[in-house]
Amino acid sequence: MSRWAVLPAELDPRVRQLVVRLRRLKDHSGLSLRQLAARTGYSPKSWERYLGGRSLPPPQAVEALARIGGEDPTRWLALREVAAEAWGNRRGEAPAVDTPGPEAAMPEATKPEPEILTAGSQTAAASRPDGARSPTRSLRVALVAGTVALVLAVSSAVLLAVRLLGGAGETAAPLAASAASAPASSSQSAPAYACRVERVGGRWYAGISPTRGAILANGHAGPEVAEAQCLLRRAGISPGGIDGIFGPLTEAAVRRAQQRAGLVVDGIIGPHTWKALRR
Repeated sequence: MSRWAVLPAELDPRVRQLVVRLRRLKDHSGLSLRQLAARTGYSPKSWERYLGGRSLPPPQAVEALARIGGEDPTRWLALREVAAEAWGNRRGEAPAVDTPGPEAAMPEATKPEPEILTAGSQTAAASRPDGARSPTRSLRVALVAGTVALVLAVSSAVLLAVRLLGGAGETAAPLAASAASAPASSSQSAPAYACRVERVGGRWYAGISPTRGAILANGHAGPEVAEAQCLLRRAGISPGGIDGIFGPLTEAAVRRAQQRAGLVVDGIIGPHTWKALRR
């Protein structure tokens, strides 16, 4: 069994769940990283990043590892999709890439020398023995001075407008913040869903969502989560409030239900857990 390094503490629980299960699958296969690379087409360095939580594995890599372990790739690809959503939220926008300017295509002999227009450089130019100043340098200094003056004028106008409108802005901001936070606090303090549990066609339904295969994990929210919470309560396992929010209490209840049904205890609701809840 491999001795894995500790995953980064800031890793999202959904990404952590995928990485931990991929590690187990790799251990059960008995393959080294080099052998795994030969079987999947992804380099050992790539698998080090995937299994270390530093990079999200592509769907093809997850599917290849699942097939090596004799698992159904469908469930693993669903877990990867959940992790990808969390990974995208954490990463945000891609960093900008600098592009070469027009001077990059010039021959070295024709490229202009870079100049830094600072007070020190201007003083040094003024103290040169010949006292000469090139027309190009003078023009650049004038342009810089004009630009600075324009920026200062615009900044002054903006500051004046902010001060004049500051009272209204300061009043509107708290109102907007309280209005935005009101639905969230009310949804957490009181149940937003009502359980109407009944047995239809040999399966239990709570009247909120008919799903039998949605993949749910800690951090998800919506009617599917509320349906699962109702079914957990029907089974005698309290998930906390029926609020449609998959939090720590709901995850702990899912783990107890999975343990009772003899399933893999991972705290993630998938097709097998739905089947157990609807029996």
